[in-house]
Amino acid sequence: MGERKRKQEREGHKDFIFEKKNYKFMLIGLAIIALGFILMAGGGSDDPQVFNPEIFNWRRIHLAPTLILIGFAIEVYAILLKPSKPSSD
Repeated sequence: MGERKRKQEREGHKDFIFEKKNYKFMLIGLAIIALGFILMAGGGSDDPQVFNPEIFNWRRIHLAPTLILIGFAIEVYAILLKPSKPSSD
């Protein structure tokens, strides 16, 4: 009888791997990564015979890849963030 009760408690209580703050950091990191890719986009030319020097500007070469790396670092931090200790009642 005791074994059945323990099994029911385990099935009824589902633990998530991450907590709410982990998901917040993950969404922030994902938004920063998306912003980096958006900043990197564009700069092409409609005519293939015309060179557009906008592909080599500071935003596409330095800012966008830096934002993407920062976003990935935030994602790693969100995954490795320790869960908060349960409050003792």
